[in-house]
Amino acid sequence: IKPDIFTQTVINGSFNAPFFTTRFREALFHYYTLYDMCDAVVPRENEWRMLIEREIVGREAMNVIACEGSERIERPETYKKWYIRNTRAGFKQLPLNEELMEKCRSQLREWYHRDFFVDEDNEWMLQGWKGRVLYASSCWVPA
Repeated sequence: IKPDIFTQTVINGSFNAPFFTTRFREALFHYYTLYDMCDAVVPRENEWRMLIEREIVGREAMNVIACEGSERIERPETYKKWYIRNTRAGFKQLPLNEELMEKCRSQLREWYHRDFFVDEDNEWMLQGWKGRVLYASSCWVPA
């Protein structure tokens, strides 16, 4: 495949560890952060919140923590590992648009909870909560 551009957003996590304790600890921090974020911005009695917590976040957490081998569907890796994987696959990372990044930060400060953040690292746009990177986005082209 030779796409003109490859846009990638990844869950930033190290839940692919073969050892249960390592995987459990990483998953605990990640999913705690998601629940903490929901708790801060969405009322507890909100039916959409309950649906998201139970059917999406809860199922993902259960899969990462309780399942082994082929039963495990969720296998997030860090954006730094994805960088290595993408460059080995023959892609070159595109630089972030500084003006667009500043616009994102500005709107985030103006409209969203103070604990959300947008940052950048090695041409990845990082999104997270209370200092923990949850998602990373980047654009690539064939080298």
